[in-house]
Amino acid sequence: MADNTGHHENLELVGMGLRASVSHAQTAFYILLVIMGILGNAVVIGVIGKSVITDHVGGRNSDIIIINMALSNLLVSVMRNTLLLISDTGMELYSSKEWCQFLMGVWVWLRSVNVWSTLFLSAFHLQTLRRVTPMISTINRPRGPPKTLLLSLALIWILNYIYSIPAHIFSTNGNINTTETLMLVSSTTRPLLGCVWNFPSKHSGLAYATTSMVIHETIPIFLMAITNLSSLYTLYVHGRVQNSVKNAPVIKRVPAERRAAKVILALIMLFIASWGTSIISVNYFNYNRGTSAEFLLVIARFANIIFIAMSPAVLAVGHRGLRSFIKAMLTN
Repeated sequence: MADNTGHHENLELVGMGLRASVSHAQTAFYILLVIMGILGNAVVIGVIGKSVITDHVGGRNSDIIIINMALSNLLVSVMRNTLLLISDTGMELYSSKEWCQFLMGVWVWLRSVNVWSTLFLSAFHLQTLRRVTPMISTINRPRGPPKTLLLSLALIWILNYIYSIPAHIFSTNGNINTTETLMLVSSTTRPLLGCVWNFPSKHSGLAYATTSMVIHETIPIFLMAITNLSSLYTLYVHGRVQNSVKNAPVIKRVPAERRAAKVILALIMLFIASWGTSIISVNYFNYNRGTSAEFLLVIARFANIIFIAMSPAVLAVGHRGLRSFIKAMLTN
């Protein structure tokens, strides 16, 4: 939602709405994070994707889910964060109304897919741990990835695109006097390319922001916390009965599953910390703006990129294929 009211105290009006001033060190750090996000997630997709393609049975389910999450990370970096970098160099880029409607919709879509893809990884690992015996379909499964998994991932992209449709409609291009007064975590921490929200009224804008916060920001984080606690409890139970049930198929996998659980737990905790910080910062900006607005925008800006930049490094710790690739790169 736009409001032609001039610039807010301590915030710079640069023709694209509110933009908090940042130091050269902060800009350099942000550039490093964006590069890490693009290169790291591209490596994850390439290395794990190759193993999935060459696997005669279509690859492990967890690898396919990781590729999906890394793809959403990469697209957010390319479609959003690289444009932020260009903006930070001082170039004042503007888009037409049609391009703004397209870009705002894409930004909302990709960020929302990113959230639910990460939750899907956490939920899948919990379901894997709770299987007492190997599923028959995993013993004699046909060639190619399971259709149910691919359908689930497709639904994540389709349903989140439907959610992003209002962003295509209620957005427009601003002008040099346009100041952004509404921000969504799933879309943007500041206007970019002159694109701003354009809801019919302040109440409708806040209603959409609140709905977004609950459905696509708060609920997924809550569910991630629940699934990770459940995974830890399941591993604890398996560990306690390990000595009494030595031949149980799942029990034999406890050490490996515990290592995988630690990696996924670290990944989800990183996401919760990153996304949660951004939620608090942006929603405080929306509902209780004050003298700390500039600081909150800087915090939200870095919180949005931390997970995308660091998740490939976390995955490399626990994924054998990624570790082998990195070792080969370092030794050659």
